[in-house]
Amino acid sequence: MTSSRFALGATDFLLDGAPHRILSGALHYFRVHPDHWADRIEKARLLGLNTIETYVPWNDHEPVPGAWTADGALDLARFLDLVQAAGMHAIVRPGPYICAEYDNGGLPAWLFTDPEVGIRRFEPRFMAAVESYLRRVYDIVAPRQIDAGGAVILVQIENEYGAYGSDRQYLRALVDITRDAGITVPLTTVDQPEPEMLENGSLPDLLKTGSFGSRSPERLATLRAHQPTGPLMSSEYWNGWFDFWGGEHHVTSAEAQARDLDALLATGASVNLYMFHGGTNFGFTNGANDKGVYEPTVTSYDYDAPLDEAGNPTPKYFAFREVLAKYTDVPSGRLDRGESDLPTPAVRSIGAIGLLEALEHLGSWRGTGTTPATFDEIGHFRGLMALRTALPGNATTLRVGEVRDRATLFVDGVLVGVLDRASGDRAQELPAGRVLTVVVEDQGRVNYERRIGEPKGLIGPVELDGHDAEWEALALDVAHLGDLPVTADADPAAAGVHRFEFDLDEAADLQLDTSGLGKGAAFVNGFALGRYWSVGPQHTLYVPGPATRAGANELVILDLAGPEFLPSFAPRADLGPVVRDTLSVQGA
Repeated sequence: MTSSRFALGATDFLLDGAPHRILSGALHYFRVHPDHWADRIEKARLLGLNTIETYVPWNDHEPVPGAWTADGALDLARFLDLVQAAGMHAIVRPGPYICAEYDNGGLPAWLFTDPEVGIRRFEPRFMAAVESYLRRVYDIVAPRQIDAGGAVILVQIENEYGAYGSDRQYLRALVDITRDAGITVPLTTVDQPEPEMLENGSLPDLLKTGSFGSRSPERLATLRAHQPTGPLMSSEYWNGWFDFWGGEHHVTSAEAQARDLDALLATGASVNLYMFHGGTNFGFTNGANDKGVYEPTVTSYDYDAPLDEAGNPTPKYFAFREVLAKYTDVPSGRLDRGESDLPTPAVRSIGAIGLLEALEHLGSWRGTGTTPATFDEIGHFRGLMALRTALPGNATTLRVGEVRDRATLFVDGVLVGVLDRASGDRAQELPAGRVLTVVVEDQGRVNYERRIGEPKGLIGPVELDGHDAEWEALALDVAHLGDLPVTADADPAAAGVHRFEFDLDEAADLQLDTSGLGKGAAFVNGFALGRYWSVGPQHTLYVPGPATRAGANELVILDLAGPEFLPSFAPRADLGPVVRDTLSVQGA
């Protein structure tokens, strides 16, 4: 491998001493099936980009303390090696906080179970956990730096820290850990181009970069005012936006966004498109926002990016390619625009099992005393849990301090109501019965501002009209839903686990039509596609081709409300009705 030197000049990045402009695109390996990584990287190269940027999600790599994983879909080393094999550079942003509309902003929920841990500040317990995490990441990144013959040219310290805090001792400790772990490439920070954020979120020896999606020359001028020398860069150029359940699909004008990108590049600045390819919040990995109203992010992270969720070039891709051709040599290459309809195989039902019966196969009940346990107290940090207690026999009312985030209530197996966080529901009248079972869904942990890390579940006080309840809790393990003993005569419209089969001539990308389903999650051949919900905006789930196979395939849905119709497949994605003025939605 041939090594090079990457450095900061007075006005430019320097590659082996020569001025170099970074033309980067964000591509999160953890949001893309690993068998698609090479394809997405190649399409970035054909766009005219020379660099791939990715976050690193601590909560995925270390879901419980000490249980580190970095293989399969989390094989960061393989991802960076593929970037290098494509002749491109890489930017790594390990956080520890990443935001990214990702569950808990990428921070492990287990960090917050100790109330003494000082998140995102110089506090010994937090710093010990952070150092352990960062050193594991840098064990992967350090030998893949450009001066060691690898692809990595920049590493970011923290993420938009100026919007959260101003602890310079914390930032300095992150820099010290990073350098001590063998990271030699330039270090950066990113903040929105607001004076206070730029001041609080960085250190004098770090390169400040900006996050914004419009009025680029103005934002870069603000950045320059706070950093008189060094390269100018928007390391998060927001060329689209994300969606939340119950909202609409956000889209920006390809023409307007291309004009603004042109204006950015005309200043001589470098750029990282956020996102080049958004991908998918597979499984239960989506985050949420709460600025007075809780808004969980949808499964699709399409982001109206140049490559859509399924990896197809969009009109924005070709508009950006024309702009980039003014500033760099764009490679030639044939691009499939993804205009063909996808296969729509027929779905046949195998059977179902009711939700409460399924619980007995998905975990073990354990007593938690007179207070119902939270997700965090039982060490279950994503997805679903169940609670149950004996009822006094007569009609009563359940009252809770707060629901995080949605609770489906059953009395003696009969669905009697739903408490929803976004609606502010706090009480539900219950009919006479013997057993109350509550299935609680963590719909995504808040990923921005101060509500990061809050516990999930029924948050106290939890009362049953003065009845002294003894509660049990069960963590739902959804890894083997396909093994449940379904029966053909089970109610096809009831809440529960429903199994189906479909046939393919060969493995292929698909779009699962969820418009007839209620609320839940879907799995193909054991691969967790993600959540669906009838409130929209999205009414399809992307099925990556590598998750399918020639011949018979299994589809499993875990529906908390009961499907109205059988699932089917759609020829194209349906991400919902469109909001087109996202540039104003982006604000800063």
